[in-house]
Parts: sequence; C-alpha cells; structure tokens
Amino acid sequence: MGKDYYRVLGIEKGASDEEIKKAYRKQALRFHPDKNKSAGAEDKFKEIAEAYDVLSDSKKKDIYDRYGEDGLKGHAGGGSNGPSYTFHGDPHAMFAEFFGGRSPFDQFFASHGGVDHDMDIDDPFAAFGMGGMGGFPRSFKSRGGGHGCREKKKDPPVVHELKVSLEEVFSGCTKKMKISRKRLNPDGCTVRTEDKILTVDIKRGWKEGTKITFPKEGDETPTNIPADIVFVVKDKTHPVFRREGSDIIYPAKISLKDALCGCSISAPTLDGRTVTVTSRDVIKPGMKKRIVGEGLPLSKFPEKRGDMVLEFLVKFPDRLAAGTRDALVQILPP
Repeated sequence: MGKDYYRVLGIEKGASDEEIKKAYRKQALRFHPDKNKSAGAEDKFKEIAEAYDVLSDSKKKDIYDRYGEDGLKGHAGGGSNGPSYTFHGDPHAMFAEFFGGRSPFDQFFASHGGVDHDMDIDDPFAAFGMGGMGGFPRSFKSRGGGHGCREKKKDPPVVHELKVSLEEVFSGCTKKMKISRKRLNPDGCTVRTEDKILTVDIKRGWKEGTKITFPKEGDETPTNIPADIVFVVKDKTHPVFRREGSDIIYPAKISLKDALCGCSISAPTLDGRTVTVTSRDVIKPGMKKRIVGEGLPLSKFPEKRGDMVLEFLVKFPDRLAAGTRDALVQILPP
C-alpha cells in the first residue's frame, strides 16, 4: 500500500489545495527539529515535506490518488506508466521557502515561550490575527507548486568613494577592491560571510563623479535582493595641480620683478616632462596662460587632451628699503 500522505498531513483524501497548505503549516511547525527535540522529529519533518511535495503538485497528486505510493514511485504493480518519483528535496529549504525565508517561530512565538508540541496547532496564526488560510500578510504571494513566499525587495545601492590620482586618470589603471558580503547557504535560510575581489578598470580621462556599478554584489539574506555596489570616482588631492574637467591648473608663483620685467617658467607635466613658458609682458595677479594639449585625456575621446593652465601668483615683497621706494616712485608710472 505504501505511505498514506494524507494521513501524514492529518487530512482526508480529496482535501482542497488550501486544506493541504494549512495541514503542512500545522505539521511542519509541530515537528520542525529546531523546536521539536523528541526522537524521530527529523524523520517525521522530512516525511511531512515529502507528503506536501506530492499533494501540492497536481500531476503527482493525480498519480498518487490513482495508484498510491507504489505507482508514484514506479514500483512493481504500479500503473502510472510514467517516470518514477523520488523525493530529493531539502525539507528545511521547503520550510524556509513556504514561510518566505523568515522563521515563523521568532516572529509569532518568541513572546510565548516557544511552541507546545502537545497542543493541537489547528491554525498557529489564528491567535495572532492572521485569519487562517486566507490571512497571510500581503507580503506573501502564491508560487507554483503551492508554496508560499514573501516578495523580496531590492536593497538600495551601497556607494563607496574610489579615490584616484591625476596620474592614474592620465594613464588609466586597474583597481582591485576587496569587499566582505553575506551570501545565502543552499538551505535558503542561513547565511555565510565571504570576501570577493571586485576589479575596476579606470579608463583614461574619467571625470570625478563617474560611477561603476556591480549589480547585486551586496549582502544577501532570505528576505532581500542584494544591493548593487557602486563606486564613485573621486580625485585625490594632488601636490602640484588641481583639476577642472579635462584641464589641469598649475599655480605659477613669480616675484614682482618677474611680473614686471618678464620671466621664464618651467612647469612640470603629468607624464614627467617639463615645459618652459616665457613671458615678456607685464603679468598681473590672477592672469592665466594656457598650454594646449598638456592636460588630461578627454573621457569620450582619450586620444585628445585638455590643456594645462598656468595661473600666475605674484609674490609681493613684505617691505621695501627707503632707497628702493624712492627709486620706484621715480620709475613706475603714476
């Protein structure tokens, strides 16, 4: 005759889908090994999962109703003439999926000192205003096979600054970022912590604020869709230059004499060269001189480059000798 799956779940043959679900809830909660420490609870818990796996599937249930376990599993004498059935599922994963990945014990029974395994749990949710079979919260939806599951929501992006030097933006580089994240175990309920290396290829000329997204690399739990990990490019403070788009600004400090009489300035470049700029004009404080093509690569056209802009800073003397002052009064225009 084989197993009586209806008896395992405590229902009559011909029970409706809702009655089958309700019976599984009741029996799975009663015999879950985390709460029921009696001998044989683990085996009973697996038997309940197998019974529900068959009776919640219309095709398996139809074969079982006509031919019994022997027919379902293709034993001698069975008349199903189809592939044989063997329960290969994980009863704990089935339980976790049915309850949406959350522990119903923690949610519903924590304040009641645990579950009384001797009581008749006709509807464990009724006492909490869940309203029986039709009373699951709206966060629970129906899925194929009759299992219940909580609709998962995606976590908001996790944003990190990725600091790069102007030299790295000039040449391009590769950054390897180590992250630590949570991942679900195969049981669909517990989590583990693992490390992963994310590789970011910094392209030549990338602007500050450029975003690099790694989809779903955030923490994973039974109740969420992992967040995206987003790196945002941020310029490191440079000891010499500052950046304006694809241009670099070089503060050229000159004396008052150089500003009035002319000078030559040797300006460094990002690729290690030096360019010489000569001026014979009077240089006023705040004046700028542009050196074309000595800036950063353009992000969309990296074969082209921005400019280097010399920003003149005129250093005035702190004091003048009387003779010098008198000479300047005579020389300088009014």
